[in-house]
Amino acid sequence: MLEAQNVYKVYNHSSKAVYVLKGVDLNIEKGRFAAIVGPSGAGKSTLLHILGGIDTPTQGKILLDEQDIYSLSDLALCRVRNERIGFVFQFYHLLSEFTVLENVLMPGLIKAETPARGGSAFGGKNPACSAGRQQPTIQEESRGLLSQVGLGDRMRHFPTQLSGGEQQRVAIVRALINKPDLLLCDEPTGNLDSKTGEGIISLIKKINIERQMTVVLVTHNLELAKVADQVYYLKDGVLVN
Repeated sequence: MLEAQNVYKVYNHSSKAVYVLKGVDLNIEKGRFAAIVGPSGAGKSTLLHILGGIDTPTQGKILLDEQDIYSLSDLALCRVRNERIGFVFQFYHLLSEFTVLENVLMPGLIKAETPARGGSAFGGKNPACSAGRQQPTIQEESRGLLSQVGLGDRMRHFPTQLSGGEQQRVAIVRALINKPDLLLCDEPTGNLDSKTGEGIISLIKKINIERQMTVVLVTHNLELAKVADQVYYLKDGVLVN
């Protein structure tokens, strides 16, 4: 389902080339849980961002269902990120001026307003529809998911009124609202205590099993990585299985 082919990422610093990724190859089947481990500064987040269409590789291809996502137009790539990929970050990235429910609704409303020009990025139909017609369905889905993760009574709260673990659960629900095929998690327990972190990883594993959703987890914690089906170590810019 997800494949990286000979991916390089090079930054130019003071007229010197800094190689962060050096020919990364990766192949993850649909429904699998893969973990990428390595020390801080090894380039794990850079790789995850490239896999998710956020950062462009200097060289190489990222294939999602055999389609090179970096060969798509900007609009088509945006649609892929919104509809097919869910992101969970270390720092949550919740919008402080919106409630929990509004934060979760945001990707769904964006999807509803995305122009259908050119159809789906992968050849399917993506009919234009107004947020007004979508709103009840998105609302119901959001409320249901929040209740499933124990936040049914926190929907009207703002992010600053939540604990770190609660904020991360909101971020996970937000990542799931458009029913993506792929969930990318960048150090999702990095700001949490060990017990809360284990709970977050258990939730992600449950999602992986119940929804048969492909998951890629980046972490420096080898213990947390043990829940994965495949574990890779990023060393000297390449992945070692």
